[in-house]
Amino acid sequence: MTNVTMMLTHMEPGNQTLVMVFILRGLPHTMELPSLFFLLFLLIYLLTLLGNILVLLTVLSDTRLHALPMYFFLGHLSFLDVCLSSVTVPKILAGFVGPGSRAISFSGCVVQLYAFHFLASAECFLYTVMAYDRFLAICHPLRYSVVMSRRASMGLAAGTWLTGSLHAMIHAILTFRLPYCGHNQVEYFFCDIPAMLKLACADTATNRALILANIGAVAAGCFLLICVSYTYIVSTILKIHTAQGRHHAFSTCSAHLTMVLLYYAPPIFIYLHPSSSHVSNGVVATFYTVVTPLLNPFIYTLRNKEMKNALRKLACGQTHSLHA
Repeated sequence: MTNVTMMLTHMEPGNQTLVMVFILRGLPHTMELPSLFFLLFLLIYLLTLLGNILVLLTVLSDTRLHALPMYFFLGHLSFLDVCLSSVTVPKILAGFVGPGSRAISFSGCVVQLYAFHFLASAECFLYTVMAYDRFLAICHPLRYSVVMSRRASMGLAAGTWLTGSLHAMIHAILTFRLPYCGHNQVEYFFCDIPAMLKLACADTATNRALILANIGAVAAGCFLLICVSYTYIVSTILKIHTAQGRHHAFSTCSAHLTMVLLYYAPPIFIYLHPSSSHVSNGVVATFYTVVTPLLNPFIYTLRNKEMKNALRKLACGQTHSLHA
């Protein structure tokens, strides 16, 4: 055993070495040019924060927008993206600084896994809620304001956070009730379930079955509900007689549908194929943990007339304040 490994573990009776600190191996094929990738991920992270915070401020500053359920949910999505990116990217950046920065304590690993699955599953549920919102707005416009009231919107948003928290708690408890001894090299860039199960000193068949059952059911269930919603939405839009009406209806849904497809494909690949190599999983996971939060604000603002107008108003207001 090396000196580093001895420092990161402690001995228990029976000569069993329990891991106290894990070492994150980081993203594959990035350590050859650490400075370049550090700058790249730093730029992505800063743009992610800037874009999502700008969307959040725009929704909050425009009284007409934050009174509408669609933009109320969009504000929650932007906040989730800021938090989700902040769970993984700072540790990725630290890993480029030096080998010692890749260490994460056992408790830190628990917190990171819980926070990631809490935010990711809450976002998963929120996409479903947003699809339901679009379904009501387009297929049942006369009932929309009654069904999707302010109280109902707040209840649905709170439900996504609560359900995400419970979902993450279950997986954090099941993952870290297992003993971890000896090997402490996490073949991943953050503490995630498939990578952690490979280090456990116990049978993980039950945990792997639960990954398929729980995460698979949640992802498949949400995606199925979204598909059903959009089947009705598209059918209703095609019945609109005017081209302008069809274009407006499609424009309000296309951004959400684009992000749904970008968000759901990567985790389905990872969690339904937990035995895949850490290289392929790392590349796929980077897309929906780093790239998708960056793309969200751009897709929603560039393809949404109301958001672009609100952004202009916010920019003009800030300009006037500076000149005052």
